[in-house]
Amino acid sequence: MTTDTRPVRPRRTTRTPSRLVTNIVLIVGAAATALPFFWMIFSALKPRSEAVAYPPRLLPAEPTLEFVRYLFTTLDFGRYLVNTLVVVAIGFVGLLLMAMAGYAFAKFRFRGRGLLFALVLSTMMIPVQVTMIPTYLILARVGLTNTLVGIALPTLVSAFSIFLFRQFMTTIPDEVLEAARIDGAGEIRIFLSLVLPMSGPILAVQTVLTFIAGWNSFLWPLVIAGDQSRYTLSVGLALLNQQVATNPSLQMAGAAVMVVPILAVFVIFQRYIVQGFTLSGLK
Repeated sequence: MTTDTRPVRPRRTTRTPSRLVTNIVLIVGAAATALPFFWMIFSALKPRSEAVAYPPRLLPAEPTLEFVRYLFTTLDFGRYLVNTLVVVAIGFVGLLLMAMAGYAFAKFRFRGRGLLFALVLSTMMIPVQVTMIPTYLILARVGLTNTLVGIALPTLVSAFSIFLFRQFMTTIPDEVLEAARIDGAGEIRIFLSLVLPMSGPILAVQTVLTFIAGWNSFLWPLVIAGDQSRYTLSVGLALLNQQVATNPSLQMAGAAVMVVPILAVFVIFQRYIVQGFTLSGLK
């Protein structure tokens, strides 16, 4: 019996006309989607004379960082940025709490677990606007209005995030947890040393969602913060039209300060985001 030792040549993929059309449509769609983002970035670097020139040009002839500096030197965007980062940091405390709740619903058996989980999920059907006034009255009673803690506290936990954690943590083998308990590990140690490291993909998803929620918070900070020094970036961006005359370059610079960090976080965690949603059972 003889064997053929000739090298196997890879098959050449033939590009059918339908596939070529699909690629062209995807390229055009991607370009149309990315155009507003690049327009924002390039407009933030334009002098005001170029921003209002007609016909408009995409690329700046004389790029400048004048308006980005103006945001942080003349306007209060430095303070708004610090406030937003504090709100995001407080939100990450809620991330740990939601992970603990998801772990409890996934791995612990206790009376009323199904009913309690259903009640948690039912809160997803309640609009935020419905609970805004009661939440404000509660925070006013405890003296947390016009504070960064009061801005972050109502969004500290989310039913959707608890659901995601629960769905993912059900995939963690019970044998691993039982082996740790037999070795004498406590529940806190099991959660911190085993469950959280094994939940890396869903933690990446929730990190991005928590960051976006805190970074883009607008309506609630506008309601709860009576002092302008407690505003977040999104509220400060909305105030640009009232603080200065119409200046497209300045407005685009403020929008870029808002958008670029979110884009950077998403690019860093995009691989884990797809993996986390896939393993959580969401399509």
